[in-house]
Amino acid sequence: MSDAAQSTAAEVRAAAEAVKTALDRHLAAVERRSGEDDPAVYEAFNQLAAAAEVYDELLYDRYDEVTPFEIPGAEDALPPYAGPEEPNALSVLIRRDYAVAEPQRLLAQAQRIEAAEGEDGAPASGTVHGALGLLFGEFEPDEIASRHKEFGLEEGDSTLWVTAADEPAEPGEWLEAPFEQVDPQQVVCRFDVSAVFDDEIDDVDDDDEDTDGLADELDSDLDEDEDLEPLDADRR
Repeated sequence: MSDAAQSTAAEVRAAAEAVKTALDRHLAAVERRSGEDDPAVYEAFNQLAAAAEVYDELLYDRYDEVTPFEIPGAEDALPPYAGPEEPNALSVLIRRDYAVAEPQRLLAQAQRIEAAEGEDGAPASGTVHGALGLLFGEFEPDEIASRHKEFGLEEGDSTLWVTAADEPAEPGEWLEAPFEQVDPQQVVCRFDVSAVFDDEIDDVDDDDEDTDGLADELDSDLDEDEDLEPLDADRR
């Protein structure tokens, strides 16, 4: 932002007051929320996030300073739940990613499955995609998830969404496109697993280690100065 359009001190002060008001509204909404997915809390959260973003921008523009707060954007959260209060049906959507880390282990496991079944014809276990077909045809997805290392697989990201509905779907209704018509407002809850979260924790731990190292250096410096004579408190 150019100097000609630089924010005024009054604008920064007004933005700060807007954040205070949004904080009060958010706390009030939380205190009287009707459930975990209360739309009033969601709306107050978005208002607080917007007010904080405006204040942060004006503060930086006017004083070259920033706030210590980081509020996730609305796009990072699910919208408020708008499904039935008493669902008569639900759908569980699961995605789990894997890397084929050890193809030979995967092929060996598939060969054992094929040998146990005693099927004639060209073996499907001779290719990775054929071995995967055998593996997922033999074991439940949850068992593969718990034993993935045995099968030469390495876990990636995973997510589980539970969606609610008034009535169960008709047989075969969504089989051609099972994930196309997911309404985010029907999602009751979701659970995400990713190495990204582990990396964030590791970053925090690294920061703590750096701080501990600095403290150790300071302690070492103080130990080296132990032979110095103490100051005379009565000296003027």
